Amino acid sequence: MDQHGDHSGVTWAAAAQATLHCLTGCAIGEVLGMVIGTALDLHNGATVVLSIALAFVFGYALTMRGVLKAGLGLRAALGVALAADTVSIAVMEVVDNAFILAVPGAMDAGLTSALFWLSLAGSLVVAFVLTTPVNRWMIGRGRGHAVVHQYHHGGAHT
Repeated sequence: MDQHGDHSGVTWAAAAQATLHCLTGCAIGEVLGMVIGTALDLHNGATVVLSIALAFVFGYALTMRGVLKAGLGLRAALGVALAADTVSIAVMEVVDNAFILAVPGAMDAGLTSALFWLSLAGSLVVAFVLTTPVNRWMIGRGRGHAVVHQYHHGGAHT
């Protein structure tokens, strides 16, 4: 990738790795939010809002954990996490929640229902597939996961 935004040097593997990293935090929050909302019999809208909020919290926390270990202070780590993950998490959350809402009965299925778990798993797979090109584009422009890359590998990356 060059300074002019050419992302042709960014591999799909690198984009997939960045997406998988982001998906890990998102999935923890998303699943936790759906389980809590369903267990408490919250309205579908409240369950989705809770899932989105927790996806952002866990997504940012996972990134912050890595950059804090690399020696950044809390404020700087938060800045890196916001820059690295906001777009990726937002795309994932739009996609996976839209998917779950589109599956008939998924939001009303109980925690013991295969429909609940299969639709949740399917939503995360679709979110991964649709977010990977977004991350590839962003990394190619020095944004998204490219911001955190230097901290994961112990130094600046060129």
